[in-house]
Amino acid sequence: MTDMAWINGALTAARPQAVGALLRYFRDMDRAEEAFQDACLRALKSWPEKGPPRDPTAWLILVGRNAALDGFRKQSRTTQLPPDEELSDLEDAESELAERLDGSHYRDDVLRLLFICCHPDLPATQQIALALRIVSGLSVAQIARAFLVSDAAMEQRITRAKQRVAKADVPFETPGPAERSERVAAVAAMIYLLFNEGYSAGKDPERAHLCDEAIRLARLLLRLFQTEPEIMGLTALMLLQQSRLAARFDPSGDVILLEDQDRRLWDFKLTGEGLALMDKAMRHNRPGPYQVQAAIAATHSRAATAEDTDWAEIDGLYLALERMQPSPVITLNRAVAVAKLHGPQAALEMIEPLEKPLAGYFYYFGARGAFLLQLGRTQEARTAFDRAISLANTPAEAAHIRRHLDRLMQDAG
Repeated sequence: MTDMAWINGALTAARPQAVGALLRYFRDMDRAEEAFQDACLRALKSWPEKGPPRDPTAWLILVGRNAALDGFRKQSRTTQLPPDEELSDLEDAESELAERLDGSHYRDDVLRLLFICCHPDLPATQQIALALRIVSGLSVAQIARAFLVSDAAMEQRITRAKQRVAKADVPFETPGPAERSERVAAVAAMIYLLFNEGYSAGKDPERAHLCDEAIRLARLLLRLFQTEPEIMGLTALMLLQQSRLAARFDPSGDVILLEDQDRRLWDFKLTGEGLALMDKAMRHNRPGPYQVQAAIAATHSRAATAEDTDWAEIDGLYLALERMQPSPVITLNRAVAVAKLHGPQAALEMIEPLEKPLAGYFYYFGARGAFLLQLGRTQEARTAFDRAISLANTPAEAAHIRRHLDRLMQDAG
């Protein structure tokens, strides 16, 4: 018997390359998705009984392609697909395909799929949503949460994106250098959203692997754009954030803030790779938002202890980021640095105008509650924390805020 958790992980990991290959075969997004889903259903039936294939991706591509071709044959009343027992024993064909998966056309399938989803005929929000759904297999609910919209609105957005790709007769080929340059910003944004979806999941095994997948995709993108400092910055940013994974949660799964983390648990191999890539990007002297965010992460990583953190440097970097990419979320993040430098009252005054645009944002009310607590305004802090709990996306977020509330209750008693 094969462990179901392993099977689910293998299916998720194989999805980008398998769907990309099937799209190259059929040149139809819906048919490629359907073929992959059919192959997954056959895997769930076959693998627990017969054991996993030597190369799950190759197996899924072959079975998905054959299942879709069977549909064509049935429509034309020709030969039927062999039974599952024969499909599950694909030794020669699977071995041949597995050996070719590192060939150029298979290696580029994931990037080809990314760039098709991020076609300029689509609005940017549809590009990213479609890529998250097709390439990485995120659910509509997960994508909706990343965009702060309802599930129904996101379902419509993805459906419209698919329809526009079909109507535009998008060529299912790897775009040339000029087209790649036009689309690279949307692809980078999609990859970072994918990373954040996994990062916010904490130790949730069904979503935590998305961080590794995002880093893998960023490395593929960097291979294509080897001298692009923003792609270096994006990859460095994710590596530096991922390096703290082992220190971000306690044994019960509760969040540990950066300043309270045991830095000995950080993955210094990832840290070193991220810092080296960040330094390489900076030498190009073409700063961009990902590079600035990576520089902020690097400043934290270079501090031996929380007390050694250069908050003035971080405040200046957030100020630069605000100018490049004005956003209430960036201002909220900068307020943390301001609180360290100038106290909680200055930070509270900075975030007061953000309440309306961030009315549905967990972190706004968590930060507001923390600043109020530092000022001794306990009743207002309790109200802010209650609001934060109601907006929490994960149990770990809610538990973190409840610890603040427990402390308030103890102090009141």
